[in-house]
Amino acid sequence: METITLEKLAENFQAKIDADIKIEPNDWMPENYRKTLIRQISQHAHSEIVGMLPEGNWITRAPSLRRKAVLLAKVQDEAGHGLYLYSATETLGVSREDTIDDLHEGKVKYSSIFNYPTLTWADMGAVGWLVDGAAIMNQVALCRTSYGPYARAMVKICKEESFHQRQGYEIMTNLMKGTALQKEMAQDALNRFWWPALMMFGPSDAESKHTEQSMRWRVKRYTNDELRQAFVDATVPQAELIGLTVPDPKLKWNEERGHYDFGDIDWDEFWQVVGGNGPCNKERIEARVKAKEDGAWVREAALAFAEKRKMRENQ
Repeated sequence: METITLEKLAENFQAKIDADIKIEPNDWMPENYRKTLIRQISQHAHSEIVGMLPEGNWITRAPSLRRKAVLLAKVQDEAGHGLYLYSATETLGVSREDTIDDLHEGKVKYSSIFNYPTLTWADMGAVGWLVDGAAIMNQVALCRTSYGPYARAMVKICKEESFHQRQGYEIMTNLMKGTALQKEMAQDALNRFWWPALMMFGPSDAESKHTEQSMRWRVKRYTNDELRQAFVDATVPQAELIGLTVPDPKLKWNEERGHYDFGDIDWDEFWQVVGGNGPCNKERIEARVKAKEDGAWVREAALAFAEKRKMRENQ
């Protein structure tokens, strides 16, 4: 019988990747591929759950019953996205509890955008339009990522994120049809969230230590800078259509490139926020830790009920 070496397994694995055949949980995979997926998918899951916090704060203060219902539905969607993604992470051999504990202990990250405060109702528009718009730009490509459970989870998530982006843009559009104060509020929200939204795509390709390998494994289909450029190209015309001004004096259309040129991102701010020193980092983690501690009795009761039911079925 022919002995299958690690080199042959790695060769077969890459051949499947190159042929766009999905890698499934029981397939052989390099350990670094598994670790890369655990890092990326768990970070994505944490971002969905932490992302509920700045919006959940506005549910009771939304300006109408319709707005309350829409925002509540959006927050519920994000909870579901987190659960899908935690489940996908578990297929890689890690427990959900350990993954969440890693977040609470500061061992892993979540999207930097959620460390900025939502100060006005217009921020709900900016978050939906910009943050979920940036998420869609990245996540549509993830529907074709090489790991099967992740790709399948992304299909449903992207459909719901599209709704989130549209509701955010609707908020901004309506504000720009309103009073001078409402227009000022919308512009202020754009001013505060524009640059953090560009940072969402991660460090520049020159600084990213994961992009090259992730592209080779087709975990990612586009680089951080490619996605960032696509987001700018798509979003600037949307802002102009409703009368908003993108807060970037260097922004201009480059006819030769067929893309917008834009100013330099403050990477020092990005790394400060990623490193835990953003405006709301401490508040966000404290809220997640408290939620886990306060909900411990629910999990214990559910497990006890399940165990008791199992015992009855076996009698």
